[in-house]
Amino acid sequence: MQNMESEVKRAQRGDREAFIRLFRQLEPELYCLAKTIVRRDEDCADVFQETTLKAYKALSTLQQPKYFKTWVIRILINECNQLLRSRERTVAMAEVPETASSADYYGDSHKLDLREAVDHLDESLRIVIHLFYFQDLPIKQISSILEISEGAVRARLHRARGILAERVKQSREGRLAYEAF
Repeated sequence: MQNMESEVKRAQRGDREAFIRLFRQLEPELYCLAKTIVRRDEDCADVFQETTLKAYKALSTLQQPKYFKTWVIRILINECNQLLRSRERTVAMAEVPETASSADYYGDSHKLDLREAVDHLDESLRIVIHLFYFQDLPIKQISSILEISEGAVRARLHRARGILAERVKQSREGRLAYEAF
């Protein structure tokens, strides 16, 4: 953590290499978060690029280097939301049907992939789960990033855990019924 703060200070003084090291360090986490929100690889790349550019341009405005990661995550989430809003304004001319439904996948594989189950959650629940479990951020920091109360974060985590538990239970029951057949 201390190393990250010193790198942020170097980057704020104009050290481009320090900024590059910071983003390389955060890249896997940021990419996973972007993938959770926008879902498509090409959108993730666009969002990550825009986040990097905005963070670089606004780095001098960051007042406390210890909050660099939180600050960048907030920029990334805002970029993802902006991309999703622009996608809503786009009218699709033709839809390509999926070759296999997720029900076929679960029926064939007899297992529930937790990551895929999380991806099927509502966006507000999915983001909170991702930040809490995959990014290991505390509730207080998630509350700050999403600009919601800590109670709302806890409620979303509780609701998401309940939905995921129900899906795991249904998956197990389906697997047992399939094996008994």
